[in-house]
Amino acid sequence: MQMIMFTMLLSNGSVKNRSNHLRLQSLLWYSLGFLRMSNHAVQAFGLNVPGYNALKHPTVSSLRMSAVGVTNTDDLKPGIAAIDMMNPEFQKTLEELRHFPYFRLYSCDMLGSCEYMPQELFECYSQSCEIYPVDEDEVPIDIMTVDSEEHDFELDGWARWDMPTEDYYDTDQFPEEYTAYDGSMVWSFIHEKICFKDGSNDLEEWKADFNKAVSGLHSMISAQVVKGMETKIAEGDEEAAELDVNAEFSRRLSMNGETPKALENLYFGYMLMLTAVSKARERILSDIELDKIHSEEAALLQKIVSSKLLDDASVSVASAKLHDHAVKDECSVTALWEARMRTRELMRIMNCVQCNKCRLHGKISVLGLSTALQVLLGRTGEGGDPNRIHRVELAAMLTTLSKFSNAVSYCTNFRS
Repeated sequence: MQMIMFTMLLSNGSVKNRSNHLRLQSLLWYSLGFLRMSNHAVQAFGLNVPGYNALKHPTVSSLRMSAVGVTNTDDLKPGIAAIDMMNPEFQKTLEELRHFPYFRLYSCDMLGSCEYMPQELFECYSQSCEIYPVDEDEVPIDIMTVDSEEHDFELDGWARWDMPTEDYYDTDQFPEEYTAYDGSMVWSFIHEKICFKDGSNDLEEWKADFNKAVSGLHSMISAQVVKGMETKIAEGDEEAAELDVNAEFSRRLSMNGETPKALENLYFGYMLMLTAVSKARERILSDIELDKIHSEEAALLQKIVSSKLLDDASVSVASAKLHDHAVKDECSVTALWEARMRTRELMRIMNCVQCNKCRLHGKISVLGLSTALQVLLGRTGEGGDPNRIHRVELAAMLTTLSKFSNAVSYCTNFRS
């Protein structure tokens, strides 16, 4: 009876508020339940029944199952289930995209001084920490030209980036990995100074949403770190031999760890990134049509922007909440400048990161999240114009989307 009532409300347009519509749609999906179950979801519930094959038993829902150990927030559970179902294939395409110059070459300032805390001069003490720019002839001329032409930025905008120089760094050559660098001081500053203090992640306002997004960014990087530890151990690295991957995952990412909502916020951040890329779809397709993006990357991008994950109603719940909180009253809209200022501060605090590889990837990730918030909110909360974002912002947004996708995949596999 409930399902029939929900369906009638959605079909006859009785639900006027966009956010409520999405939540009701999510609740409908949640109520339908018991449709299919993934093997890792069965294991999560301890249902290791001999001979059980999820593909042969599509009448059992994975909705509640896949959210176990992730969230107690009901309206996010359907989105988490959708991500867990569609992310594996989506992740492969994103990872392939990142190998092309457009998405792996970034001009970043590795010499910027820290403006927020006193620091001793620190030299990267291991090969895993240091990075070097590529030779100038390895950077496609069209990328250098566009970046130089698009150096200008909005003073009170969401995003800020380093001014382009001849020094470009290759994320293929220097990928994310465990470097043994301790970034706890920087993260403490971010959570205590840059995030909003007059609210928690439980409040129904955009400041809490902003905090959740930043926490999700932290969780994404934590997942990269733990995965890197696991890789180092597998490679026989002597310095990593003493690391306890299970303990590190539990401390950083479990509901019983230092941040109980780490995984929930990881998914929340990923949902925001997915919706932002969805809203930038026409801009991406236009760049492809105008040959601003080469054919091989274009084919992958078309596959990405046509993914059902980008338009899934349950995934867009996160951005709908952010939107509704941002525009709920004039005071909320007026105060959005505080969030724009904080995203710019996030980029500047990256100059306090004393591991250059960590600094490079931190700057790319912060720029990607800032660009997503620019697309989703703009200046008034109603969203920004994707046609106004620059090449480096678009590249960082897609790269950061891939980073979130990888983090979710790793955490899902680890938990199962």
